[in-house]
Amino acid sequence: MIVVLIILAIVILYGPHLWARYVIQRYNREAYFSGNGFDLARLLLNAEKLDAIAVETTPLGDHYDPEKKVVRLTTATCGRNTLTAAVVAAHEVGHALQDRDSYPPLAVRTRLVGAASRLERIGAGIMMVVPVLAVITRMPAAGALMFMGGLATLGMPIVIHLLTLPTEFNASFKRALPLLVEGAYIPPEDIPAARRILLACALTYVANAMVGLLNVWRWIRVLRR
Repeated sequence: MIVVLIILAIVILYGPHLWARYVIQRYNREAYFSGNGFDLARLLLNAEKLDAIAVETTPLGDHYDPEKKVVRLTTATCGRNTLTAAVVAAHEVGHALQDRDSYPPLAVRTRLVGAASRLERIGAGIMMVVPVLAVITRMPAAGALMFMGGLATLGMPIVIHLLTLPTEFNASFKRALPLLVEGAYIPPEDIPAARRILLACALTYVANAMVGLLNVWRWIRVLRR
């Protein structure tokens, strides 16, 4: 039973990542259209009259920066003329459309990301200082402070991942996919494959949230000992 539970936990936690990698690589091999993902992102932005939004290369993963108004794409994924490149580029343009339309979940997530980095630093500081103070002063509330520090450090990313889900699904299926279909950038027979790529990318956030929950559970178990 223990072995079964361990296998089930591994599948739940890491299965979405593995499946997403498989799907993205599967459709990122064969030439699909002229140009590449960068060209398509620029074309879609111009079609939506978002000429002021730039398209840049990044080594840090495909994303849209709502503060600097930049769509950033990796050459490994979007530097090709494959179906994956087209779908991923359109997805990031979908985030730009959310920003244009003042989509509330995107605005909330953007604010939380900034607050999360500060909260994580505070939590990490608490976790470093409290054990020393506990030894020196024998402070009875050390356990509670350690719990707060751990919760701040580990819990905030979970909240961000959970808030990210509606943002990602909206950018994928309400914005990116209609752009590709209505603009005839992909033929009807490739729509199911595009949906699989978009779903695979979204599920990685589910997996990240579950890994975060596991880390919080482990932290609570450590404190209870």
